[in-house]
This record gives sequence, C-alpha cells and structure tokens, in this order.
Amino acid sequence: MKAIQLLELHQPVQWVDVDTPKPGNDEVIVQIRAAALNHRDVFIQQGLYPGIALPVTLGSDGAGVVTEVGEGVDSSWIGREVVINCAHNWGDNPDYYSLFFKILGMPDAGTFAEYVRVKAKYLHLKPAHLTFEQAAAIPLAGLTAWRALVTRSRFQAHRTDQPNRVLITGIGGGVALFALQFAVAGGAEVWVTSGSDEKIQKAIELGAKGGVNYKNPDWSKNLMAETGGGKIGYFNIIIDGAGGPGFARLIDAAAPGAYITIYGGTTGKIADVVPAKIFFKQVNIQGTTMGTEREFADMLDFISRNNLLPIVDQILSMADVEQALRRMEAGKQFGKLVLKA
Repeated sequence: MKAIQLLELHQPVQWVDVDTPKPGNDEVIVQIRAAALNHRDVFIQQGLYPGIALPVTLGSDGAGVVTEVGEGVDSSWIGREVVINCAHNWGDNPDYYSLFFKILGMPDAGTFAEYVRVKAKYLHLKPAHLTFEQAAAIPLAGLTAWRALVTRSRFQAHRTDQPNRVLITGIGGGVALFALQFAVAGGAEVWVTSGSDEKIQKAIELGAKGGVNYKNPDWSKNLMAETGGGKIGYFNIIIDGAGGPGFARLIDAAAPGAYITIYGGTTGKIADVVPAKIFFKQVNIQGTTMGTEREFADMLDFISRNNLLPIVDQILSMADVEQALRRMEAGKQFGKLVLKA
C-alpha cells in the first residue's frame, strides 16, 4: 500500500510503498477515506516532538471503512463507516493519562496511508450527517477542545444560574474552532481573539458575539470596553492555545472565579503575571491535552445531537500533503486541513 512517511527530520515527507498491515488480536484494519492534519505533524517534521523514531507514517486523524478484523473482534464491524479515536491507552484515571498513553501517528503508524491498524475499542461509528472529510477533521482537535471546555472548564450547556461567557484565543485553528462551535451550541456568549480581522469576522458568522485583534496593543482594553467587563473581568471561561506575553491580559479579562484552560503555547513562555490578580479574583489556571475514551464518545454524541459540521479549510489529495503542512506551519488556515484518499 501507499503511505506518507517522514524519513528524515526537516525534510519533505514522502509518498512511499509500505507493507499493508494485518490485524492482530482485538485489532481492525480501516481503509482510510480521509485524514486530517494537526500541528503535531508539523512539529514531528521539525524535530520538535519527544521520542521521534524514523521512519514514521504521520497522521492522527482519520475516517474510513473497516475492511478486516482480528481475533476477538465482532465481524459486524466489517463494512462500517467509522471515525478513529487517536488517543490511546489513557488509563483508568480520568484526571491524567497513564504512562502508556500515546497518540496515533507516532510511534504507531498513522492515518496518512491507504490503510491503518488500530484496536477495535478506538472505533466509533461516523456521525451519519457528516462526510468522511468532515468526520476526519474531528478526533484530535475536537477531543482536546471538548475536554478543555467541558471537563476542565466545567462548561454546562444552557445553564440558567449564571451566563456562560467564553473567550477563545487564536481563532482559526482546529481546537479553537471546535471550542467555539461547542460553546455556541451550548448557548454561551462567545468572544474570540485573532491576529486576522478576516478570521474574527468568520468566527462571528459561526456564532461568536465579537472579537478583537491581538496585534492591536490595546486589544485587552478594547475587549473589556466592548463587553463591559471593566476592571472586574467578564469571562467565566477562557480557552487559550497561545500562552506567551499576552497571557497576563487574560487574567484581567477573567471574571472572579473563572477558569482559564491552556492547551497550547504557540507564542512562548508566560511572563509578567501578577500573582495577586490570580488569588484575589480566585482564578483557576489549568492545563489540558487530549482526553479520555468517555470524553471522545460524549463529544461525538454532542456533535450528532446538534448536527455540528466541523470547519474544513481545504481538502487536498494525499499527494499534496507538503502543501498542507506548509499552510499549517504558516498559520493561514481557518479550520482543518483534510487529505482525501
């Protein structure tokens, strides 16, 4: 079969011939119909990821059709349209993953291939209202956003005891857009930040109430003026994938008792945080990444019940994967970059 492999760090990936996998005990073979990129794929190519072992077939996100099952797997899976949970071996503690946790696509061969082998327990039926391309966009970013918003930030849909006011930074990336869609579907008032006015406008079209451009030196003051947050703060939930020098301003934007949940650090180390602003406002600052098998199932159920459509930036062929990787590296995308088999 054909697969997209990284053979050498800092070099383009290659479309190569590899052995077609065979299922072992409790495993299945999925014929990939669509796969999606994540920043993880770019970081691995750049050598910015722990434990890299080459060659590796990249790709964490995928949707397709089950073609073979191994010993111990119900044969009724054959022919079913599925989406794959890429978070493997989380373990029994819902608060933190086990020492054996791994993400599909390194070290195990990933979804940028004609076929992929996975444990049957990581299969989920593809939501009926989605295409393969839309379903492939979900796993890594959707799961990360779901845990960040719902589990870690205690988001409750359509709550009546107090307003859900959510701020999402860096709108345009996959996690941020899923967090936007989940929060809007749950009845929240959502604001966003971006370095692009065009991306802010697109977010408003998806249900955000407003947004500010963080390239403006006064972006946090403008945000507080527009929301009426003043000196107290406005948002009870803030989802951040940037970190960096702008993080201190998120504490100003946080309402007393708010949750600030961090899933990434694209702008670097956090600096200039005033501890008193955290403890006097009793702000909860916490990290998150990926999620449990239960959370993945709950996320797919929410997507199905609300008929949500993942935001896809571009659909390209597997042969155009380098073009997709460079677009992601440059941060030009709004939504997921999907490879069609």
